[in-house]
Amino acid sequence: MYFEANVAALFLDRFHFSYFSQIKQTIKFNVALALSCECICNLLLQHLQINKPYSNFNVNVFYWSTASRPQFTNCPTMIVMVGLPARGKTYISKKLTRYLNWIGVPTQVFNLGQYRREVLQTYKNYEFFRPDNEEAMKIRRAYASNALKDIASYFTKEQGQVAVLDATNTTRERRGVIINFAKEKGYKVFFIESVCDDPEIIEANTMQVKLSSPDYENYDKEEALVDFLKRIDCYKMSYVPLDEEKDRHLSFIKIFNVGSRYLVNRVQDHIQSRIVYYLMNIHVTPRSIYLSRHGESELNLLGRIGGDTGLSSQGQKYAKALAEFIRGQSIKDLKVWTSHMKRTIQTAEALGVPYEQWKALNEIDAGVCEEMTYEEIQATHPEEFALRDQDKYRYRYPKGESYEDLVHRLEPVIMELERQENVLVICHQAVMRCLLAYFLDKSEGLNQKQMQSGVLLFKHPSSEHTQGQTHSKS
Repeated sequence: MYFEANVAALFLDRFHFSYFSQIKQTIKFNVALALSCECICNLLLQHLQINKPYSNFNVNVFYWSTASRPQFTNCPTMIVMVGLPARGKTYISKKLTRYLNWIGVPTQVFNLGQYRREVLQTYKNYEFFRPDNEEAMKIRRAYASNALKDIASYFTKEQGQVAVLDATNTTRERRGVIINFAKEKGYKVFFIESVCDDPEIIEANTMQVKLSSPDYENYDKEEALVDFLKRIDCYKMSYVPLDEEKDRHLSFIKIFNVGSRYLVNRVQDHIQSRIVYYLMNIHVTPRSIYLSRHGESELNLLGRIGGDTGLSSQGQKYAKALAEFIRGQSIKDLKVWTSHMKRTIQTAEALGVPYEQWKALNEIDAGVCEEMTYEEIQATHPEEFALRDQDKYRYRYPKGESYEDLVHRLEPVIMELERQENVLVICHQAVMRCLLAYFLDKSEGLNQKQMQSGVLLFKHPSSEHTQGQTHSKS
């Protein structure tokens, strides 16, 4: 029989979780059921070309480099947007890119409109987009070709793994050029087509997004609207949607009317599967997400990390202030989420409303360093203290977690936040950093940010604006 090696639990904590995910998918050993754990580890070490038996293995001499980046795939993926203007392609592109970067898949958007603006400098009118405008078509093909070259450079020079081509790509000819380019380079291609025939959605998207475009910076609003609608008509002349039968050999998802219906075809791999799952969970309903750290805890007073103590007197004051603030907002159908830890539950209790407990929202596990001060960690575990300073995002506490582990743990929370409307999340410092990293598109950057007890931040997902308020001193 074949035994799929899953040895993450057998090795010491400093190995990178994503690296094990790769090994698990690529190494299979033909072994008997009775094969011991030590034998499995020795086989794995041989595969890694380390000539040292597991029983003599010393963690201090084999450490996954903090300078390395986990590679989810050795075959880059091109995400190709398809659809008429004002169908939410750019919104989807940015949101998807933010999500993939957050889970550790290096991703970048290549917006063809920006390439056009760099070439033309100034926008005249819709006639540039007429399919019978031969001169304009030459220019359009040229900057589209430049975008593909930049994608290739991103994959080879910047170790990118996913590129999102944000453009209309409304013709079979254009999509054929992209497919041939990807085939020549050895890239996978996944199409995302946004189809919308709901006049209200189109009108709202036109007014909110396109009229704020740099193309119409010096236009009268009415003139801009007329020109933009004519531009859409130009694309309609040659638009050929992805076809369920004719394009059945392609990998794609068709999103109808901002998620009222989906059509998914030929999902090839893990990355594409996650993309589909994410796209089927997001929505564009205006709402607010509030993120609050718990009130000050008894261990916070002592400068100790982790643990599961209740609120201090100052923390209780914050809980009351938070409740007063939330009541003053008159938020419709507000849901409240906490972790399983006392300090978040006690903060939520002051609200006097039902709340849901998520174990996934628990604070980062500091392992052997739980309930210690940073001074004690430095004194008793100097090597660990130094390693943490080198790369806080990927450093894993012995028998504990890293920020990268925490991001993976929080992915179901993000998915549910995308599905929900108004939510107040009462959580912990490290958790709040990771959630904010997602909403602010900061990837690894926010693990340095200090989130004091007594801070409330709220995010409107339909905009890029995040606000913060301090309700009590910590």
